[in-house]
Amino acid sequence: MQWTALIADDEPIARQLLLTYSGQVPALRIVAQAGSGSETVLQCIEHKPDLIFLDVQMPELDGFEALQALWPHHQPHVI
Repeated sequence: MQWTALIADDEPIARQLLLTYSGQVPALRIVAQAGSGSETVLQCIEHKPDLIFLDVQMPELDGFEALQALWPHHQPHVI
């Protein structure tokens, strides 16, 4: 089984680190990245990932607000 994932973090270095680590997991494919809460919502609606690596403190919407906005449309697993 292959899992799709989105990396949501406002720090580019953190996104790159997660991208690097996730590359070591053959069953995981990163489908998108987001640097803000609102971008996270849009990317999730578009790509419908199975999993989100979600930062809590982000601009525009924090991680919890992003989940609240996303929940009616898509309910991925969240780390």
